[in-house]
Amino acid sequence: MAYTAEINREHPTVFLFLIDQSGSMEDIMTTGRSKAQQLADVFNRTLSNLLTRCSKPEGIRNYFEIGALGYGRGVYNCFQDNFQSEVLNPIAEFEAVAHIEKRKQKVDDGAGGLVEQEIGFPVWLEPQANGGTPMCEAITSAAAVLAAWCDTHPDCYPPTILHITDGESTDGDPEQLATTLQQIHTNDGSVLMFNLHLSTTGTNPITFPTSDLSLPNDFAKLLFRISSVLPEHMVKYAQEKGYSVGMEAKGFMFNADAADLVNFLDIGTRSSELR
Repeated sequence: MAYTAEINREHPTVFLFLIDQSGSMEDIMTTGRSKAQQLADVFNRTLSNLLTRCSKPEGIRNYFEIGALGYGRGVYNCFQDNFQSEVLNPIAEFEAVAHIEKRKQKVDDGAGGLVEQEIGFPVWLEPQANGGTPMCEAITSAAAVLAAWCDTHPDCYPPTILHITDGESTDGDPEQLATTLQQIHTNDGSVLMFNLHLSTTGTNPITFPTSDLSLPNDFAKLLFRISSVLPEHMVKYAQEKGYSVGMEAKGFMFNADAADLVNFLDIGTRSSELR
């Protein structure tokens, strides 16, 4: 299947984030920040960028529906305070519910130096790290949401799941559930599932492999198996970012660092052309 359906306001697509918020997400990365903090910041920046991509002179066009399921102490809608029970919501609705934090960043002062400047940083997802890793329950919940969406949007570009985790499932083997999830489809293709393992080790990440031969353990090989092959337009975008990516590469990273997390979400949210 081609993954070439045009995305427009009548035919949107979905980005559903599966976010590990287990207790181990308190571990500190090489940036000096916890995995949970790093992930929350990158997620919020990604959502802000998606809003920008949908911005037109007349306002935000609903090219995308966005959802986030967190899992740690159970599985839950990360946005339930803003959208009640709805997991997927049109992207335009996110513009009004962001909490704006004041942050400082260094910018060019125009004279060869840097000056600190206060900026507004939109926040939808707060860092959280509690409980175990009920990955099976999270995938089951995602499948129910996406099956219902695909039934009502048969001619749309299929949904994309972006799954970020730092450890193995604590509620069973997720492989068969993930395989079943990827059988859900629209007329344009099956649901895409991309997986990133977030690491604190500082060791070299393994990015977009075509086989599991270089992967160090059974958990890495499992995540590889349940990852979708990158569609052609994402392969090209990953190559533009400097990754060595073959045409059979999977949307998978292992031992990813903060920079790779940014690129993973950027590449994974590059659907076909917007109209």
